[in-house]
Amino acid sequence: MIRLLSAAALAAQAQGLTLPIDWDALPPLPYRTVPPVTPDMTSYVAGEIQSGRCPQAPILLGRRMVRADVAVLLDDEGNVRATIPRAIKCATVEQYAAGIVASAARNNLLPRAQGAPGWYRASITFDWAA
Repeated sequence: MIRLLSAAALAAQAQGLTLPIDWDALPPLPYRTVPPVTPDMTSYVAGEIQSGRCPQAPILLGRRMVRADVAVLLDDEGNVRATIPRAIKCATVEQYAAGIVASAARNNLLPRAQGAPGWYRASITFDWAA
């Protein structure tokens, strides 16, 4: 059987990320300040769920919740070189989360990120009333 890899997967392997990704083994992205999840961000994700483009989010304590994990490759200067979202059966939310993480990392990483290239993990949780 031939297994085709996406461009992102090929890039990940070239940069030393083992596939499938061991998400628990990735260190957390070293944010200075963890970016807040705004009401507009949550509204977008809720809309994707409510439209039927994505599976229903589970309800926990009366709230719907969607967690999106993103693997982030940092270069020697602490710049984001690549992002790979974890599959949650909702491509639009996966890509949206990857974009949020890449944007939030800009000028918002601790100095130790410089000179410490490699793969990191960022997680975003969107939640709203059920």
